[in-house]
Amino acid sequence: MSDLFDAAPGSAGSGDYDASSIEVLEGLEPVRRRPGMYIGGTDERALHHLAAEVLDNAMDEAVAGHASRIEVTLDAGNRLTVIDNGRGIPVDPHPKFLEKSALEVIMSTLHSGGKFDGKAYATSGGLHGVGVSVVNALSSDTVVEVARNKELFRQRFSRGQTLGALEKLGPTQNRRGTSVAFTPDEEIFGELSFKPARLYRLARSKAYLFAGVEIRWKCDPALISDGSSDSSVPAEAVFQFPGGLADHLREQVAGRECATAEFFTGSQDFPGEQQGRVEWAVAWPLWSDGSFSWYCNTIPTPDGGTHEAGLRAALVKGLRAFGALVSQKKAADLQPEDVMAPAELMLSVFIRDPQFQSQTKDRLTSPEAARLVENGVRDHFDHFLTDNMDRGRALLAYATDRMDERLARRAEREIKRKTATSARKLRLPGKLTDCSANDPKGTELFIVEGDSAGGSAKQARDRKVQAILPIRGKILNVASATLDKIKANSEIADLTLALGCGTRDRCDADALRYERVIIMTDADVDGAHIATLLMTLFFQEMPEIVRRGHVYLAQPPLYRITAGAKSLYARDDAQLEEIKRGAFKGRNVEVSRFKGLGEMNPGQLRETTMDPKTRTLIRVTLPQEYEDRAGVRDLVERLMGKHPEHRFNFIQENAARVDGETIDA
Repeated sequence: MSDLFDAAPGSAGSGDYDASSIEVLEGLEPVRRRPGMYIGGTDERALHHLAAEVLDNAMDEAVAGHASRIEVTLDAGNRLTVIDNGRGIPVDPHPKFLEKSALEVIMSTLHSGGKFDGKAYATSGGLHGVGVSVVNALSSDTVVEVARNKELFRQRFSRGQTLGALEKLGPTQNRRGTSVAFTPDEEIFGELSFKPARLYRLARSKAYLFAGVEIRWKCDPALISDGSSDSSVPAEAVFQFPGGLADHLREQVAGRECATAEFFTGSQDFPGEQQGRVEWAVAWPLWSDGSFSWYCNTIPTPDGGTHEAGLRAALVKGLRAFGALVSQKKAADLQPEDVMAPAELMLSVFIRDPQFQSQTKDRLTSPEAARLVENGVRDHFDHFLTDNMDRGRALLAYATDRMDERLARRAEREIKRKTATSARKLRLPGKLTDCSANDPKGTELFIVEGDSAGGSAKQARDRKVQAILPIRGKILNVASATLDKIKANSEIADLTLALGCGTRDRCDADALRYERVIIMTDADVDGAHIATLLMTLFFQEMPEIVRRGHVYLAQPPLYRITAGAKSLYARDDAQLEEIKRGAFKGRNVEVSRFKGLGEMNPGQLRETTMDPKTRTLIRVTLPQEYEDRAGVRDLVERLMGKHPEHRFNFIQENAARVDGETIDA
């Protein structure tokens, strides 16, 4: 069945579409048009992200050893000023833009800054060169003053536009550094205003993260005297904490009884040329829930990431090893949640060129951070446990008690699940949009990535027989995960509930709620990776539904090729060229590339990918010669398992044969 289709007359939309329809946004206009791409939205959280961007620049100067003091001042009129006594933004002409100072380039040009090559800053929170320029773009009034080489300079901006040339204000003997004062634009944020309490906590937390810096806080008293929660914030304060995270932890615990009287705190520089360090502080309260605080280069990463994974590994492996030392066999079954879930925990890491999941930096994704943190913390934790054996035994007993509670809860859930199944009480995940048909025959479940693609698929589906289940990004790689981790994964749990057939030795293909399970991901590398992870899940956890041919791969197009009123679709570059040479030979064509399923309108998605009359599906099956699954299991283990060297060897052996050949695995 072909996936090349003629577009219906008029489907390209009404009105003229020519070169004049193509809009090119220059300068900082993209930020004002789409602020969500840069600060995550226009809500209160996004507003305060502006403050964090400017404060982070000042903190980078402190961490680099050039600033010792930072002032944060909130004035009436929603005016925020951040001043540091660092080197000051350069004001000499920029080599690429000789008519502009470096200051103007930094403030008015995306992807400009001194933090790309690591020469000006060994570690920094600003990475993309968009932070302060985004603040400038989204502010109605911005004034930057720079005291550098005993001279004072000033430049003004509004909504990303430069209001005048750099002003030289004259000599200044006792001042150095940068001052950035800005007022968020009401056109972008409406009536939202900075919250003194939120800014106060932000400034205070930065002082904990770098023991050498003094942060001075000032706030207009009129903003904190209205009887609200902000009224407890002082009008002036000075923060400086020589003990760093350890000081913060003692304040957090505030006298609560803990499993160990002494907290696990410390820091470690990274070896060799890594140019970074890790600092941590952990306590285990007995009768209350804990909390996590993760940071990278003083940037909060509330969703954790690879530095969190490194700490988890160090703590769990350390307690398991201590359990073996004291002949506590149960310790071998400890999981990260047994050690970390009840803890008051703070982790701060400084690394070069960190990678984050997005511009708002909510999650660290740098692979090397896990190894660096684990190696940096592990020896210290081993000494913490063994230097005082009573302390080590107390913490081990605390963790194994948590493990016993976890296993008891899991057993209770299993009993409830069996009871519900026997009573035919079907429980379905809330994000599943089910079909209306009761008979599985002819029904289909489309597994799609993300809410955007899920929204398009819901509108494009045949409600009677097609169901939609969105998943969040790349699911767990089950080939390298423990059984407990697989069972605890919410995405896998939702998918298992939706299918209704069970897993592993309890997998019953006859109980499958749909005739076809269709993996529908974007036609790019990330989409292929997600599809691979899902196929790995089905092979390992639900092999019977694969053997019976219930699992399929959708084939969404990557390109739309239009000539006049006719449109065709192509899955890849090769098919695109084939269409140009064939059906559209000699004609002027317009080629548009779909970035993902969420960019396709419901009509296009239905026509190309979901309508049984016009789509193409690939059935996923187990080859007959591998009916015992030994060969397939070996391949899955090599490519998806815990040993990266197997993947590396496979790539080396087959890379030269990729072009035009099918690899016989």
